[in-house]
Amino acid sequence: MNDCRHDEITEKLLTSYSDVGGINRVDCSNLPSKAKIGGLCADLLRLLFPGFLDEEAIARNELATLTRNHVVSIEARLATEVTRSLRFRGGGSEASREDVTDLCCAFLGKLPEIRRILATDVCAAYEGDPAARSNEEIILSYPAIEAIAIFRAANLLYRADLPLIPRIMTEWAHSQTGIDIHPGATIGEHFFIDHGTGVVIGETCIIGDRVKLYHGVTLGARSFEKDEEGNIVKGIKRHPDVEDDVTIYPNATVLGGGTVIGARSTIGGNAFILSSIPPDSLVAYEEGGIRILDKRDFRNND
Repeated sequence: MNDCRHDEITEKLLTSYSDVGGINRVDCSNLPSKAKIGGLCADLLRLLFPGFLDEEAIARNELATLTRNHVVSIEARLATEVTRSLRFRGGGSEASREDVTDLCCAFLGKLPEIRRILATDVCAAYEGDPAARSNEEIILSYPAIEAIAIFRAANLLYRADLPLIPRIMTEWAHSQTGIDIHPGATIGEHFFIDHGTGVVIGETCIIGDRVKLYHGVTLGARSFEKDEEGNIVKGIKRHPDVEDDVTIYPNATVLGGGTVIGARSTIGGNAFILSSIPPDSLVAYEEGGIRILDKRDFRNND
């Protein structure tokens, strides 16, 4: 029989815990549970899209009771995770029950507005994808709708200055869909991500209305400003702005906090953009770089 030397391994791990700091959390309060937040995300989707993700059909005369049960359950479970998150933000000090309840109830109270915006996102998907046959198909099968829905919910908590939980939520969606949207981004209505795999949207991105992205698009940071000691400066604008009615095709990369993609522009696939693009532009990738054309010239020739 092989000897796994459990005692020896344990001793070496304990030595590692002592020698390697920064990735241990011992003698500290609990952090929010990734597993529990994943469950909350799944139930939030059921609340946002009633009848789509439930195993049993929902009758209209049951809807009020089922909805209230979901709200009560989510509020109670979220409160536990919010308490842990606020305790972390406060350096171990306990948040008051009133503060926790206020935050949870404010979040839940904004879900009807999130549903209104999500309806525009579903509409954008239907209108923007000729393969889409129905709203039902989009809500049930399109990864973008799941990722956008969780982002819009997480963004509410991010704006409330709640640490940890918003990022865990969007990373849960990332793991489910392959779409990585930071909860701090600002995204307008009628937003659609076609196919979606590999899309990255950074924390300080500002995206307008009626924007369409394809798979592989990155809206990222160009560089990281550092202080006198060489540490990355946090909290500054690092990611681009995308104005209304822009389409960005697959695998395009747009970088930089000062970069603005002007309204009604089209960015071609594989373009690599480090500076602002005027409104009404058509950006085409060519060998050796990109070429920027004025879309209005094409319209005038029609």
